[in-house]
Amino acid sequence: MKDSIKIAYMKTAELFAEQSHARRLKVGAIIVKENRIISIGYNGMPSGWDNNCEIEETLNDVPHMRKEYADRGYVMHSSADSVIWKKLISKPEVLHAEANAIAKLAQCNESSRGAVLFCTHLPCIECAKLIHQAGIVKVYYRDHYNASKGQGKDFLENSKIQLEKVDTQVNMQYNS
Repeated sequence: MKDSIKIAYMKTAELFAEQSHARRLKVGAIIVKENRIISIGYNGMPSGWDNNCEIEETLNDVPHMRKEYADRGYVMHSSADSVIWKKLISKPEVLHAEANAIAKLAQCNESSRGAVLFCTHLPCIECAKLIHQAGIVKVYYRDHYNASKGQGKDFLENSKIQLEKVDTQVNMQYNS
């Protein structure tokens, strides 16, 4: 597959990521087979559910705990009379973009066997297992997904599913 086509597909996944109602992290995915998009997905709540994807956890400020709070992903918010720490946490009901794209194929006659996946983020372990079971042979990704600690990547590599990082920020020169 030509680099310009890979970038175009990844940019399409990025556009679908923008459809997510998530505030913490927006992820998009598309499944491509025989040079056509057969499914799309983005992270969000199941169909028909409220679109609020996160809960906001709040902690009161304890000065000697500030470094630990920051290390755990909390952000300090201060006003004239108080300091609190906040963190957005994804609800357990949130569907990941990859799972959403694979699930949509279950509603039609299209098969993902032999297809490739373009995803804005490297899949987590749970999505990696779905990708393997769906028969997807290659995953293109733009960013690492730090929360998975590399488990998804390891699973995909052990399953002999090819991985390729795609940089959409490169300047492509096109022949006129």
